[in-house]
Amino acid sequence: QVQLVESGGGLVQAGGSLRLSCAASGRTFKSYGIGWFRQAPGKEREFVAGITWSGGSTLYADSVKGRFTISRDNAKNTVYLQMNSLKPEDTAVYSCAADRPYRVRIGVVEAEYNYWGQGTQVTVSS
Repeated sequence: QVQLVESGGGLVQAGGSLRLSCAASGRTFKSYGIGWFRQAPGKEREFVAGITWSGGSTLYADSVKGRFTISRDNAKNTVYLQMNSLKPEDTAVYSCAADRPYRVRIGVVEAEYNYWGQGTQVTVSS
């Protein structure tokens, strides 16, 4: 079992940056791929970025490509989402999730992930 806790959200002006962290418990964290999702008010939850268990592959939604960077530090049991050039449309609750151990493909839908954090609010003002 993996327990995930997000942090780093907050209020930022458009054009600013935030770094989200997804801290995990459990010795097996390094075997799980991690995805970041977000949900804006009145909208469906959407995939933002993902990283394989090894960190060797990453995947981004088109809307954040070139602005967001996902990375992981398995020694610290943490995955990061560096968000630059933030826009008001990035405002949402951001959640991290873990999929199955040693999966080589990065999932882009919620159903592919088994463990979820509680989420952290990101608000970008114009």
